[in-house]
Amino acid sequence: MVEIESGTILIADPFLKDPNFMRSVVFLCEHEFAGSFGFVLNRKHNTVVGDLIAALDGCDFPVYYGGPVQMDALHFLHLRPDIVHDGVKITDDIYWGGNFEELCVHIQNKTLKQNQVRFFIGYSGWSEGQLENEMKVSVAGKAGEVEFCGLNEQTVGVYGDFSYIRYIVRI
Repeated sequence: MVEIESGTILIADPFLKDPNFMRSVVFLCEHEFAGSFGFVLNRKHNTVVGDLIAALDGCDFPVYYGGPVQMDALHFLHLRPDIVHDGVKITDDIYWGGNFEELCVHIQNKTLKQNQVRFFIGYSGWSEGQLENEMKVSVAGKAGEVEFCGLNEQTVGVYGDFSYIRYIVRI
């Protein structure tokens, strides 16, 4: 089995019936012994960030459904650790969270662009060993390429309910 780690993209099996993950693409932010978490990348929520955060009133950056856990929490991934400090490094280019006040100021000043940040309501989570148990089938395909805010065509192998693809960021 290919090693799953932070920065991995999981693509749901096309026949998965779970409504939380049907046809979903999940960016895995953390994968440790105690569990894993990430965000669904390809399911827009029916609101924009300006509707949720008073400091960003009028901002039309989309918000995505991150997963079924803590649907009352707003998370963000970004590509600008130079201006949004204190984020958790997920890959060489992608950070989770950070100083929210700095984020708001840079969005208002237009120094942080829409293609450099993505907002999520909720997150996807797996308890200890749960993700590994869902992925106990050998890989049968090849890795493709993924953009931070969009997907390219890819061919992947299937692992149980999720297909596996190693992330490659292209901005």
